[in-house]
Amino acid sequence: MRYMATYDLMETVRNTNQWLGATAKAIAGYPAIAAFPNPVFQWMGAWGEVTERSFARMVTKPDWGIHSYTCEDGRDHIVTVDTIVERPFGDLVHFHVLGRPEKPRKVLLVAPMSGHYATLLRSTVVSLLPDCEVYCTDWHNARDIPVSAGKFDVEDYTLYLVDFMKELGPQTHVIAVCQPAPLTLAATAYLAEEDPAAQPSSLTLIGGPIDPEAAPTDVTDFGNRVTMGQLEEMMVQRVGFKYPGVGRQVYPGLLQLTSFMAMNAETHSKAFTDQIMRASKGESRDNDRHNRFYDEYLAVMDMPAEFYLSTVERIFKNCEVAKNTFVVAGKRVDIGKITDVAVKTVEGAKDDISAPGQCVAALDLCTGLPDNMKASHLEPDAGHYGIFAGKSWRNNIRPLVLEFIDANQRTKAKAAAE
Repeated sequence: MRYMATYDLMETVRNTNQWLGATAKAIAGYPAIAAFPNPVFQWMGAWGEVTERSFARMVTKPDWGIHSYTCEDGRDHIVTVDTIVERPFGDLVHFHVLGRPEKPRKVLLVAPMSGHYATLLRSTVVSLLPDCEVYCTDWHNARDIPVSAGKFDVEDYTLYLVDFMKELGPQTHVIAVCQPAPLTLAATAYLAEEDPAAQPSSLTLIGGPIDPEAAPTDVTDFGNRVTMGQLEEMMVQRVGFKYPGVGRQVYPGLLQLTSFMAMNAETHSKAFTDQIMRASKGESRDNDRHNRFYDEYLAVMDMPAEFYLSTVERIFKNCEVAKNTFVVAGKRVDIGKITDVAVKTVEGAKDDISAPGQCVAALDLCTGLPDNMKASHLEPDAGHYGIFAGKSWRNNIRPLVLEFIDANQRTKAKAAAE
């Protein structure tokens, strides 16, 4: 599969389906069709509308869509997304609320590089804006990164996080969501040895695979079943001639999306069938629940092949972070070196991606951290998405995380005064 031809073939299939949807929609909307009041044409137009929109979203990076925020003064303040640190594979961005005094809480959201853009955390950002200065990692689509930029694996990812933490300073509170949780823990431990003064005030790990073997899921079972050779042969392709990253080996976003959809094929099939019926009756809207979800869900990005393969091998198969044997730049990272960064874990009882037990394992690894600086929370009715972006996050988890941040911000300030 490691050929540009297969990458271009997938893009051709996507483009053809988008064109078919646009054509069906145009034919059904032709004025002369109104002379034949047949529901078939209504259904065809609805199918075309949903199909064109769906396949078009697969190659488009969503906008953050956070344009303004109503502050305590009752006025709408413009929100700008400012790039603080710019790197080839990802940037550090700040959601700057113009005209608002700087908030004392400084939060770094570490977004996953697992097929979707950082905009997947849009609702998380919005929920934190009222109380925090929010920063976020904004990873780039590998297909747009020239081969001359070099490789990017789990060690490079970790070192990016180290640099971002150094940039923001020790009063930062880091929240890592899903896939980057083990690497964020490793980055904090790396700083504990190399630059202790740059460590963040607290670290919140949400639904991350710190120890994948603690609670097996379909994801971990798949990782254990296949060999690295099989993964490389089946999943890795070279970017085609259409993009700046031509020739770079990647795990294509379209291939990832196929895997995502296959995991819940029946649910997705019903969702699209229902949306087509709603569109045929004129009941669908541009910003309805279906479109809001799938505009984000279908927008996928290519992952650097070396990052994908090293994640599977080192985090899931060898469990290097769980066994405290993870190495960065030739140096073993000892999680036990974390002694003054408060750590909290959050899990969802119904999480079928990072099952309960995988994330809380981080607390056992922090052997140098006193118990009063460790915390954990298990949300009873939440799935994977709900623990960082759904109702469970807004109503239950977010207040607990802010309380945890405040408690350890005070601890840091008190220590500095002493």
